[in-house]
Amino acid sequence: MRRDVFQAIADPTRREIIRILANQSLNLNSVAENFDVSRPAISKHIKILEECGLIVVKQQGRERYCEANLKSLAQVSQWIEQYRIFWTQKLDALENFLENENL
Repeated sequence: MRRDVFQAIADPTRREIIRILANQSLNLNSVAENFDVSRPAISKHIKILEECGLIVVKQQGRERYCEANLKSLAQVSQWIEQYRIFWTQKLDALENFLENENL
């Protein structure tokens, strides 16, 4: 099953994993140390993030290292931008209306 970026960022733990990995590449144990949940639970979150392309997991010797791939967040940014433009236009129109009413 292919997940999308929106599913991945819907969970606060996954958002926190992305935040942590945005600054540095870490092995799975180091990622798990930041949370009060089991390592298998973190591994499941990592798998979901990897499936949607938000992180890349690379094998280095016996360790698996995770690093952020934030290019995938561009899809979220584009989606948000359409609503920012919409609401900016609506609020500008309201401001113009209110200014004209006070004349």
